[in-house]
Amino acid sequence: MSLFLTGTGTGVGKTFVALELLNWLRSRGIRAVGMKPICCGDREDVRRLLAASAEGISIEELNPVWLRSPVAPSVAAQIEQVEIDLGKIRNCFRNLSEQFDTVIVEGVGGWLVPISADLFVSDFAKQLELPVAIVAENRLGCLNHVLLTLESVQRRGLVCAGVILNQANGPIDLAQNTNETELRRLLTGISLVVISEKTEPNFAEIFAVTEQLDVFRKLTQSSES
Repeated sequence: MSLFLTGTGTGVGKTFVALELLNWLRSRGIRAVGMKPICCGDREDVRRLLAASAEGISIEELNPVWLRSPVAPSVAAQIEQVEIDLGKIRNCFRNLSEQFDTVIVEGVGGWLVPISADLFVSDFAKQLELPVAIVAENRLGCLNHVLLTLESVQRRGLVCAGVILNQANGPIDLAQNTNETELRRLLTGISLVVISEKTEPNFAEIFAVTEQLDVFRKLTQSSES
């Protein structure tokens, strides 16, 4: 029932959405924790995820790789002369998955942000084999960004659990007023959850996909054994 959370870019509200997801899950009695495998810059988002997570997790488990430079991980690693240990990250995820019902894994930046010279966030998500939820900010240009990200997710053979349209700051314009309707038309077979001040988001459809995938994997493993 875990989920990989990616964004159509930097600053679209991934951490805010992760907190909403954690609060939604925990209000329903589900022991859920956040995980930000790689953090670049200050650790404020990590602290917010830690505060919203179920008890029994340390900040090092939640965020095993912290790079102080506020740039892409590949660049930050070069600046700080370190190597990002993906094996350590995978072990942290595995341990959290064994301890808690749900792990919300928040990717760094957007879907194709480089982690190393030849590895991207998308490649790491593929290694975890989790359903992917795409976060987009409701603003001009988000239709293109959502569709490009969705296409890339599906091309890598991953399941898109849904698109989460996050409310933008500032005055409402024509694009913001029409993006939801247009996305519902374009996203055939993909759930769309809208976060706004008017209604409480219902993430049930997002997690329905993760539960279906869990059942499928268990059936597949049973047939192979």
